[in-house]
Amino acid sequence: MSVVVPKVLHETVHSIRSGDRLTAKPHRKTLFKRMPLGGRHAGLKRLGGFTYLGILFAIAIMGVGLAAVGTVWHTVQQREKEKELLFIGDQFTRAIKQYYNTSPGAKDFPRKLEDLLTDNRRYNPTRHLRKMYHDPMTGNSTWGVVQLPNGGIIGVYSLSNTSPLKTHGFDKRHASFEGKTQYSDWKFVVNPQTVNQ
Repeated sequence: MSVVVPKVLHETVHSIRSGDRLTAKPHRKTLFKRMPLGGRHAGLKRLGGFTYLGILFAIAIMGVGLAAVGTVWHTVQQREKEKELLFIGDQFTRAIKQYYNTSPGAKDFPRKLEDLLTDNRRYNPTRHLRKMYHDPMTGNSTWGVVQLPNGGIIGVYSLSNTSPLKTHGFDKRHASFEGKTQYSDWKFVVNPQTVNQ
């Protein structure tokens, strides 16, 4: 079996075997090439600086991109909450109308929102509202109520003072919301004069 020995190593070993130990030195020119100052390593340092700047630039671009995505995501969430508020407000007005129209004897509006969950005015309790909805704008179940002078509740509204994204383009049921500047101005109200219709 033959082993291939590099020429430089072969010359060094040969010098040592011949007894010339004082002169047996590896050939620097062939083993270790000296690089002049400012040579290849200096170029790497310069490239390292450009790499660092490139990484900083990429991080800055990613930060701007994430901020834009965050803004869009917040807007999308707020629009979804607006749709949910419109749906829930309609559920309350439908329940109030149903409560009024199914009154035994004299017609009356509920005195508290919980009356819409369980109407005990008849022998068999009735549910006009499936559940007590949370206000999507505030996240809690406390609602503002619109009452008649006798205390009957004819509507609800959000307690949020946030400005809505939607200010125009409402359907006929919500036409009164046009141009309102706060969610608390969106009043979901049953008109006592037209409640039987």
